[in-house]
Amino acid sequence: MTNPTLERALHDQLDQLPLEQQRQVLEFARALAAAHVRGVPGHTLLRFAGTIEAADLAVMSKAIESSCEKVDPNEW
Repeated sequence: MTNPTLERALHDQLDQLPLEQQRQVLEFARALAAAHVRGVPGHTLLRFAGTIEAADLAVMSKAIESSCEKVDPNEW
């Protein structure tokens, strides 16, 4: 089922794109349609809440802060 307003807006945007980008949008839409959601509902994970020690959480937080926000321009 398609929302007519959304369909019109998408069509208007597609009309403004060059052919190659229109093909990319089509491939993306196909990938979204083919994607299968995997995982578990959040409520089933609640049993794990509080199971990581505070000291371990502090170590993880420090590692994230010191490493995850750095960009290496030569990485690629």
